[in-house]
Amino acid sequence: MQVFDIHNAQYEVERLLGKGKGGYSYLVRDEENNPFTVKKIHHEKCDYYTFPEDKIGLELAHYDFLRRIGIKMPMMIDFDKSQEIILKEYIDGPVLVDLIMQGTPIDSYIEQVRGFQEICRNNKINIDYFPTNFVVHNNDLFYVDYELNEYSEQYNFDNWGIKYYNRNSPEFIQYLSSINS
Repeated sequence: MQVFDIHNAQYEVERLLGKGKGGYSYLVRDEENNPFTVKKIHHEKCDYYTFPEDKIGLELAHYDFLRRIGIKMPMMIDFDKSQEIILKEYIDGPVLVDLIMQGTPIDSYIEQVRGFQEICRNNKINIDYFPTNFVVHNNDLFYVDYELNEYSEQYNFDNWGIKYYNRNSPEFIQYLSSINS
C-alpha cells in the first residue's frame, strides 16, 4: 500500500485517478478517512509539450493566478516542493471525458467551459481544455488541473478543446484508440 507523507501527515493511496503530461493524480485518504487528491509530478518525456525545469514551482504559480481570476478548481491544501507533491481538495464526481464516452448530454457543461474560456481570454491565458481536466460536482464544472499557457486563439476551447467533446469526432476517436492501445 502506497502512502504519501506530507509534512508529517500520512495520506494512504486509494486509487490512481489519472496520469497527465506533468504528473500522476491519486485519490488518497488521511488518518480520519477524509478524501484528498495528491498530484505527484513526474518527469516523463512528453512529445507535444515542453515543461520548464521547475514543474512544481510552475504549478504553484499557476494555481495562485487561476484562483485570483476566478477559475473554479480544487483548493490546494498543502505541497512539498522537495517531493514534488501537491495535496488538493478532492472533487467528487464524474470526469467530463467519462460522460462524453457514455453519450451523456453535456451541453450545460460546454457552456461552463465557455465561461472559463471567457475568463481566460480576458486574462490572456488558456487552460488545458481537454475533458479529462474537468470534474462535475452538483452540476458545477471544476477545472482540476493547475496548468495554464499564454493565450492563443489556436488553443482556446472553441478552436481546439471542443474537438474532444464529441465522442464521434475524429479527435476523440483517436484519443480513445491511444488509451486503449
